[in-house]
Amino acid sequence: MNIFFFIFKVSDPLFLKKTTKMKNTIITLALLFTFLGLNAQTHSHSGAQPLSYPNIDGYVTLKTDLHMHSVFSDGKVWPTIRVEEALRENLDAISLTEHLEYQPHKEDIPHPDRNRAYHLAMEEAKEHDLLIIPGSEITRSAPVGHNNAIFITDANELLHEDAKDAFSTAKKQNAFVFWNHPAWYAQSPTGTPILTDFQKERIKKGELHGIEVINTVDYSEESLALALENNLTIMGTSDIHGLIDWSYTQKGNHRPITLVFAKEKSIEGLKEALFAGRTVAVYNELLVGKAEYLKPLLQTSIEFVKTEYIGKTQVLEVELKNISSSDLLFENAMGYTFYDSSPVFRISAGDTKILKIKTLEKLNTLVLKLEALGAYTAPKIHPMIEWTIKVE
Repeated sequence: MNIFFFIFKVSDPLFLKKTTKMKNTIITLALLFTFLGLNAQTHSHSGAQPLSYPNIDGYVTLKTDLHMHSVFSDGKVWPTIRVEEALRENLDAISLTEHLEYQPHKEDIPHPDRNRAYHLAMEEAKEHDLLIIPGSEITRSAPVGHNNAIFITDANELLHEDAKDAFSTAKKQNAFVFWNHPAWYAQSPTGTPILTDFQKERIKKGELHGIEVINTVDYSEESLALALENNLTIMGTSDIHGLIDWSYTQKGNHRPITLVFAKEKSIEGLKEALFAGRTVAVYNELLVGKAEYLKPLLQTSIEFVKTEYIGKTQVLEVELKNISSSDLLFENAMGYTFYDSSPVFRISAGDTKILKIKTLEKLNTLVLKLEALGAYTAPKIHPMIEWTIKVE
């Protein structure tokens, strides 16, 4: 109020006549406000974009982030922010997995009920189509490590001095438990996961069901190998503590997620699919999963816009569209070569790419075979993707 009154006052013609000095002040202020206004107009932040991945035959593709934190453990935001971020990115399910044993904010935010973050998130999401999964992080030093238990019924009951009791209690609550960042160098100095007798016993007893192969920006080939060797569900998570915008979006990335192929979008459908291992971990253009789920995902991520020969030539023009939110990197794996492009090419998310294929003779159908270079079904193994397309 005082600023606007001052501007009005010094802008009065009679007042300006009294002092040239004040007139100069007005000019200076006007220039300053003009500069600030222009600067504000040109400075902007683009927020995270909605994520989209197609369904595969027989299943609904659910976009999930099942490892995140708020101020109710060591995070930096209120639980409602996690809901708002998820809604903006079009996620289908999230879980606020607060550390059980690590509570650095407890003096500022005392909360005897360890389910509090979940309840706040549920209240925020009640009018939206976002699944909030109750969960907690069992947080111990090596060899136990950090493990998320989700679909729990009461986080308070997981507080035990002996880690084995925490896992057995999670099993009694029918929780899905997965091993977090097993390659984290703070607990594994070599940067590779170590499957100890503790994890082996948990797997044998049905108390450990999944493993993160992508956590934050880190992808672990060794974790993928452990997943395949021990039939553990492949997971990818943001493990977000701060803001998604600051940690990912402003750096040109989207958060790591787990795509879960469920029979329906519901808590029960999500849980069944996770226990069945129907997942693909995704971080930007990196896609990691078992071949039976990763290959159909890649197949349905590509739509064919046009397939026709160029005039009287034997050069077939095929226009592909990437309908997923990941850039897709391919290499030609056919016997036919391309006319005017490298055998390695990228189709950006939501974009199209025209391939000119030298078929040597005119065909009625073509089997387009590409190696997906940004995808892994095992360490250093890329899936081969095929489409049978009709020529117009």
